[in-house]
Amino acid sequence: MKILVLRFSSIGDIVLTTPVVRQLKTQLPGAQVHFATKPAFAKLFEASPYVDKLHLLSGSLGELVRELRAERFDFIVDLHNNLRTRLIRLQLPGVPGQAFDKLNWQKYLLVRFNINRLPPLHIVDRYRMAAAPLGIKDDGEGLDYFIPPAQEVDVAAALPPGFRLGHYVAVAIGAQHATKRLPPEKLIELVQRLAPRPVVLLGGPEDESTGHVMELAFQNPSSLTSSPTQSPIYNGCGKFSLHQSASLLRQAKFVVSHDTGLMHIASAFKKQIFSVWGNTVPQFGMYPYRTRFEALEVLGLPCRPCSKIGFAQCPQGHFKCMREQDLARDWPG
Repeated sequence: MKILVLRFSSIGDIVLTTPVVRQLKTQLPGAQVHFATKPAFAKLFEASPYVDKLHLLSGSLGELVRELRAERFDFIVDLHNNLRTRLIRLQLPGVPGQAFDKLNWQKYLLVRFNINRLPPLHIVDRYRMAAAPLGIKDDGEGLDYFIPPAQEVDVAAALPPGFRLGHYVAVAIGAQHATKRLPPEKLIELVQRLAPRPVVLLGGPEDESTGHVMELAFQNPSSLTSSPTQSPIYNGCGKFSLHQSASLLRQAKFVVSHDTGLMHIASAFKKQIFSVWGNTVPQFGMYPYRTRFEALEVLGLPCRPCSKIGFAQCPQGHFKCMREQDLARDWPG
């Protein structure tokens, strides 16, 4: 049986599809699993043993459809369910398939009226329901993330002295939308609270300047609100590839992350995660999957959640969902 899985973005969402991909490959005898996505996300599958072939949307949608038609698929599992994937399914006539339910009206009720009608299901379990006609079952495992051997990071060689394997904290400071990120002053407070544990900041090139501000703050302790215990801090934002950042997550003692792709990658390694939630909420079903985690959120705000995705700035102007985060807790030793 030849199966096409559709999911075009983004990093976290694609990582969340990995249990379904694994179950299709391992539970259906002789299954060939193909995955269609954007070129930017091809790296997520380069070391996967469960994907037989990638199809990349590198040109027009029509070009991709012609490529897919030539494969003669037996079933389509649509894990994106947007206009583009619906058009693909329409242009592959005669191929049965099923799309996952995005629960848009339930999300609308929660965002607009603070009425929660969402089922208590993780999105991974909802993804699996789209492949239910094929008879796959939950295998009890978590997410997958495969790092090519050449992308593994030697902590002793890549990080400053004092950063030892399994003894530093990885803090993922990025997120696509500003309302999903702690402001710099709260990130600085977070690192103060984590002291004296060494902290590695992880994120993309767009997060490098925020990481630099945080480094400078700890080089000038008089600028801090209190005098912290000396805590080494290393700004790794923009310095490592996605696979290398994943390697550093895997080798950390524990992880602190916003609601973003690196949080789900950390889940794949079964790390203990402290997930920080701003304008979004775990009830959307995208919390860390099958790993030990604690959600850090400001409960009781009538304006939260204000979006199922995020904004460039707080619609209310006060940003209480992040500015009022209580970061004083007993962090693991």
